[in-house]
Amino acid sequence: MSPAARRRALRRLRTGVVALVAAVVVAACGADAVAPLPVQPPGPSSPPPTPSATPAPTGSPSRPPPTSGRPIAAPPAPTTARGTPQRTAPTSTTPTGPTTSCQGAVRYDLPLAETELELLRSLCFATGAVLRIQGIGPGLVTVDRPELVSQQYEAGVVDIRFVRPGTVDVTIPQQDRSHTITVVVR
Repeated sequence: MSPAARRRALRRLRTGVVALVAAVVVAACGADAVAPLPVQPPGPSSPPPTPSATPAPTGSPSRPPPTSGRPIAAPPAPTTARGTPQRTAPTSTTPTGPTTSCQGAVRYDLPLAETELELLRSLCFATGAVLRIQGIGPGLVTVDRPELVSQQYEAGVVDIRFVRPGTVDVTIPQQDRSHTITVVVR
C-alpha cells in the first residue's frame, strides 16, 4: 500500500470513529437530550407541544420563564461604600430637579483607625442600609432614636441597620470627644 493510500485510509477510519462516537453519545443520551434554544422554533423532528403536556413553569414569580423569548435582566450588582466618602465637585441643578446624594441600602464601612470623624457630619441611606463602625468597644456607640435602628456589637465592630425612615444621630466617642453623625434614612 502506498503512503498516500495509507493516509486516505487512516483519514476515513478517523472520520468513521468520530461518527461512531457521536452516534453512541446521541444514542446514550436519547434523541430528546438536545433541545432547541428558547428563541428558535422547534425543528421538524420534534412534535409540537400540546397544552396538556406542557409542564407548569417553575422558578421565581418575579422572573419570566426561560422559554418566553424575553431577555432576562441580570440582578443589580450590590454596592458598598468604604471609608471616608469621596468629595465631588458641585453640580448644577437641572430643570428636572436637584440630584440626590442619598445612597441606597448599602453597607457603609467606617474604620475608625483610618477615618477623620471631624470631616464626617452627615450621611443619607435608604431603609435597610448598615453603618458598620470598626475598631470600637462594646456599648460606646449610641443612637438618639433606637426605634429606627437595629444595633449589634461583635468583636470590635458595631453594625447599625436602619430599619425605618427618619433622622438618627449616631454618637461615637473618640479621643475624649464625642462625634455625632446625623444619618437621614429614606
